[in-house]
Amino acid sequence: MTAVAADRIASAAQARSVATRLAEEFAVGASERDRDRVLPHAEIARLSASGLLAITVPAEFGGADLPPSVVADVVRTLAVADPNIAQIPHSHFVYVNLLRLAGSAEQRQRYFAQLLDGARIANAQSERGGATVAEIATTVRPIGHRFRIDGTKYYCTGSLFADLLAVLTRLDDPEGNAGLAAGEYIAYLPTDTPGVRIVDDWNALGQRTTGSGTVEFDDVVVERSQLVARSGAVNAPTGYGAFAQLLHAAIDTGIARGAFSAATEFVRSKSRPWFEAGVQRAIDDPLLIQRFGELSVAVVAAEATLAAAGAAVDRAVESDRSGRLSALDRADSTVLKLAGETTNSTAVDAVTDASLAVATAKVLADRAANEVSAALFEVGGTRSAAGDLNLDHFWRNARTHTLHDPVRWKYQHIGRALLHEIAPPLHGVI
Repeated sequence: MTAVAADRIASAAQARSVATRLAEEFAVGASERDRDRVLPHAEIARLSASGLLAITVPAEFGGADLPPSVVADVVRTLAVADPNIAQIPHSHFVYVNLLRLAGSAEQRQRYFAQLLDGARIANAQSERGGATVAEIATTVRPIGHRFRIDGTKYYCTGSLFADLLAVLTRLDDPEGNAGLAAGEYIAYLPTDTPGVRIVDDWNALGQRTTGSGTVEFDDVVVERSQLVARSGAVNAPTGYGAFAQLLHAAIDTGIARGAFSAATEFVRSKSRPWFEAGVQRAIDDPLLIQRFGELSVAVVAAEATLAAAGAAVDRAVESDRSGRLSALDRADSTVLKLAGETTNSTAVDAVTDASLAVATAKVLADRAANEVSAALFEVGGTRSAAGDLNLDHFWRNARTHTLHDPVRWKYQHIGRALLHEIAPPLHGVI
């Protein structure tokens, strides 16, 4: 595990202050790291040592237990400075949340202690070759009292910096030898586990330094205590998907703000006015003033909607925590159907509201990040396209990260909820 002396963060104010300080540090050299694909190992080590990666550890285990809205604000702040660094811990926070929702007491005790000491989690979940992204070929099979994992994962963001991999697997146990329910399991594996091979082959046009390459698993042996059933988080109204999507929206919103700030600075200091404007300075061109007003509205709207979505996810998480029912209570409770599951209606309402609020935030963040990062050149003029300036890294990062999941489906879920009163599905991606 990473050997760091991690600080302990105790409040939302402290988390925001630390994030702001680190963002100022990370902004220095961010463009050069992107251009030359210099992996931010030192920066990620500082992020771990700051204690920010442990801010969602529950209070009962010694953590700050900060709500999703604060995590989103931290991620947004980092993304303004360097969206690569902001994306690297995305899966970390998601799989800490999975442990909170579905891990056993022993698993939470073990892994939360490591997180408080600065450990980092990365995902190993996406695959290629299936009919859709939802099909999982990587299997976990019982072998005696242990399990074996075989398969290959792609887009494993943060894997080059991680101590633990959260590996999405499908249980392959037709004889029922393991005594586990059928379904998907997350295996928490130390990155130095025999049979694990992390490949530095990420070559996308943007988000170049996120370490999102390939991870191969060949006869990897794990213990039962390393497996967590994913169903505990995604088959109930827990806000698991809304939280994960909120952080994606935070990254895109941060990119939009970063691109807007760069555009403002460039036009103020380097751009020349168009001759037809009849002004001495570019900033006095009335058409540029108009365009900057439009771009500002897009960025501020994304930021405001992100904040509103964060508050909605906070309410969903709190509703889930306070409203979890025992099996006996559940039998007598008011229930309704959400994506085929029978659940407490208060929690359903809160999670539905959160998912729709996050879907709205995701749409506006996607739009702002792509529009503003492209408009940077429109308002900056020919000089802004100089290769040595690398201003295109804002657009490349926006275009790459917003491919994570299509916003066209966000519109669908919002429309169905309004017209047909159909709650969004529980699949972890809304």
